[in-house]
Amino acid sequence: MSTVTITAQDINKLRQATGAGMMDCRKALTETNGDFEAAIDWLRKQGQKVAAKRSDREAKEGVVVAQTTADNKTGIIVCVSCETDFVSKNEDFVAFVKSIADAAIANNVSSVEELNEATVGGTRIAELVNDKLASIGEKIGITKFEKVSAPYVASYIHGAYRIGVLVALDKDAPEAGKDVAMQVAALSPVAVDAASVPADVVAREKSVIIDIMKEDPKMAGKPEEMLAKIAEGKLGAFFKEQTLTAQAFVKDGGKSVGDYLKESGVNVLEFKRVALG
Repeated sequence: MSTVTITAQDINKLRQATGAGMMDCRKALTETNGDFEAAIDWLRKQGQKVAAKRSDREAKEGVVVAQTTADNKTGIIVCVSCETDFVSKNEDFVAFVKSIADAAIANNVSSVEELNEATVGGTRIAELVNDKLASIGEKIGITKFEKVSAPYVASYIHGAYRIGVLVALDKDAPEAGKDVAMQVAALSPVAVDAASVPADVVAREKSVIIDIMKEDPKMAGKPEEMLAKIAEGKLGAFFKEQTLTAQAFVKDGGKSVGDYLKESGVNVLEFKRVALG
């Protein structure tokens, strides 16, 4: 047992030098009889063991927070992942993620890298994440970050912080923004409309359609050109199901989202959706 008195100043010095949690720093100094350099080595060895133990574990649980600036001109989504729903449902962990989202808004960050360098209460978020990892014993981290700016941005959180959505509109329209954000959360469209579907997504869907047709005995022997033309026609069903404006409006199946937006006099510029799992 160590006979050296470990002071708060010693612990803080080691914490500042290593980014490790306070309890880990205290234990490191105790285990090494107050030897600062040896304590650093002890922490490094412990860190390597933790990394090796958890490197193959996926963090499929977590908390997703979507929020906007006070003027609704910019919105962000932050996902902090963890390993178990026991942690993700913990009020302290939810509050921790909310504090990170607040920092993202306050510092106008644009990436995970920038967010990790932002501070909460004078401490870098990257350090706070490390401290949280040490305290709960699970692999955690900021795994997803999205940002949108527009004349009006609506945010929506669904399913106990499991899905976060941002919708960018061309004008101030809170009700329409909320309705569309709920639509995006529920049906997960791939793009705003057919014209904005990425080319690689269209190509992949067309390839799938052609492969399915080739398995159909009725299509046996049909030339590739004909199959490609038929596939182009079948893409219409894909666009109707997978693009926002063509989807049936969840709050009124008798109209499309496009119809609803036209009635509301507003256009969707883009959207972002982040979901756990």
